Amino acid sequence: MKFSTREDLEAPIDAVFAMLCDFESFERAAMRRGADVRRVDRLDDPGIGMQWHAVFELRGKRRELQVEMVQFDRPNEMVIHSTSPGLIGEMRFELIALSRSRTRIRVELEIKPKNLSARLFVQSLKLAKASLTKKYKLRVADYATTMEERYLKQA
Repeated sequence: MKFSTREDLEAPIDAVFAMLCDFESFERAAMRRGADVRRVDRLDDPGIGMQWHAVFELRGKRRELQVEMVQFDRPNEMVIHSTSPGLIGEMRFELIALSRSRTRIRVELEIKPKNLSARLFVQSLKLAKASLTKKYKLRVADYATTMEERYLKQA
């Protein structure tokens, strides 16, 4: 199952990519929502090989997730793979400079089931695909607005 959207931001491509690389803020946001997130690699700079282990509650069950950066092409693209006992996921961020001060970001999320229970879960998501797509696009648009505001405050 795949979700995809794009947003145009009033910020240079380097600034947008740098904000996407603020992994500590993503970790803190997940922790505020009740997840236990630990960075498990020893890399000093963002790049291929970064890894996290996350534990959280979803639909009343404890879930574990392994996350790894598998592609990192500054400032154009970042791909993050995630695996759990039932699902495989890939999140892709593609950036295109539209001008010096304008950037298009494309955010794609794909999830694939690995077992029967995950297949049933993904099938239930497909039944609600229209509403989930709408929520996904709104979340990405909200985050893009937040990035624009952060950039304008810094400039």
